[in-house]
Amino acid sequence: MSRAADPDLDPVAFRSAMASVCTPVTVVSAMEGSRPHGTTVSAVMSLSLDPPMMAVSLDSESELLRIIRRSGTFGINFLAAEQHAVALACAGRGHGKFDSIDWTLVDGLPRIAGISTWVACTVTSFTQGGDHAIVMGLVNGVDQDSVRPLTYHRREFGTHAALAIVGDADVR
Repeated sequence: MSRAADPDLDPVAFRSAMASVCTPVTVVSAMEGSRPHGTTVSAVMSLSLDPPMMAVSLDSESELLRIIRRSGTFGINFLAAEQHAVALACAGRGHGKFDSIDWTLVDGLPRIAGISTWVACTVTSFTQGGDHAIVMGLVNGVDQDSVRPLTYHRREFGTHAALAIVGDADVR
């Protein structure tokens, strides 16, 4: 059943509420010829363990989405805590985002140096969701480092810090 959004829902209030949710900061990347492309994305999630799958949400009008539709592959660079400049460099529109970023070609995709986690995917499907497309992909490769991840919360960059749990609670 399709349902229209509440016409009285304040889009500013919705955006503010979503800003209060802590998210990882990633750069989703793809290659077109010899040129790397990518954009900063916070709407990323693991989708399935069997088989291993990921999902990312990209603006329906984005150039990166068009490239991923043509190439059928994408990489997810989970940025490290000190890589906020990389996040900002990839947040805008246009070419040349990777000109000042240290990267290598891994699994046929641009992998940013110094990231906390790398995931390479082959597209399995696209689903339209409002003004964005949800891209689902089968995981072909992963790698991780022991560096702290970059997070975004209330329009500020940060990182994860473990809590000191008091008592016998085991949350693992």
